[in-house]
Amino acid sequence: MEIPHDYLLESYNYELPEDCIAQSPADRRDGSRLLVVDRANDSLTPVPFTDLIDHLPENALLVANNSRVIPARIIGMKPTGGKCEFLLLTPLPLIEPIERDGWMTVQVEGLLKASKTPKPDATITFADNFRLVAKEAGPFGRWQVELQWQGDLTALFQEHGHLPLPPYIKRPDSEEDKERYQTTYSDTSKTGSVAAPTAGLHFTPEYRQMLKDKGFDWAEVTLYVGYGTFSPVRCPDIRDHEMHSEYIEVPDATAQAIIKAKAEGRPIIAIGTTSARSLEGMFRECGEITKYRGETDIFISPGYKFNVIDGILTNFHLPESSLIIMISALAGRNSVLSAYMYALENGFRFFSYGDAMLIK
Repeated sequence: MEIPHDYLLESYNYELPEDCIAQSPADRRDGSRLLVVDRANDSLTPVPFTDLIDHLPENALLVANNSRVIPARIIGMKPTGGKCEFLLLTPLPLIEPIERDGWMTVQVEGLLKASKTPKPDATITFADNFRLVAKEAGPFGRWQVELQWQGDLTALFQEHGHLPLPPYIKRPDSEEDKERYQTTYSDTSKTGSVAAPTAGLHFTPEYRQMLKDKGFDWAEVTLYVGYGTFSPVRCPDIRDHEMHSEYIEVPDATAQAIIKAKAEGRPIIAIGTTSARSLEGMFRECGEITKYRGETDIFISPGYKFNVIDGILTNFHLPESSLIIMISALAGRNSVLSAYMYALENGFRFFSYGDAMLIK
């Protein structure tokens, strides 16, 4: 039986020249470009990002992800003296350590990378008071490891770790990234993502104030972005794809703001796919708009009925990724691919440090 085009993975492919992938942020946070996709008029309008305020639906409620990126990539030494790189995948707020012989310990998941694969029970040392023991290898370089440390774990990652820039940024992380690869509204108590919710990187505090002054309300959710956000969909029929789980928090204040906005006929605009996934994941788990804390493995693809959001501000996504599939569920696959072709022909910058798209 022939697979409909909307369910064929290859239907979400497009040719992307390397020089269209942004390797560094724009000079200013709000100095990017914005492609406005108006579904009602079937139109594409390129504008400066600062014109967003003129293109958002009137009185919209904006919902953003306030999670903060941890410097989760850290380089240690094997007993042989060889280097070994570790990337923490378990969100820090979910870690519940126990004390043993003066050390805090916890089993977590991460990626281990070395010239020679570490053996099980090998110790990787990051500092005198920080190390891990490799336990069990899994698929795609994932390992179960035991972290062992003395002191504050977050502070140890901050001191010794590097920001885990996406694999398509072909340079080491820099001092500039410490500021620019975080949203200005990220919450230090929500530190634990291994990738930034990049649609939010365009906002300055001043621009958020302008939005507020113009009547746009702002609410926040938390989704700890996992490395799975970069994992390709591998199933030729996307209906066979098993989505990775991520931990989300929808506070009561945000749920109530959404309920109020909907009662008043005001649209809900997600700032980024992680915010959209949090809100739609909450609805799937609970069957209503309400506060929620827990995992979601929701996979949003064409045919999905959106229950919470009415539009989205997002960056441009990788070919054949779950993210381009998600926005195709909202705007239609042909419309999204047409917008991507327009963006490529008109010099838009793609991916994390790239330009933005508003689907309304």
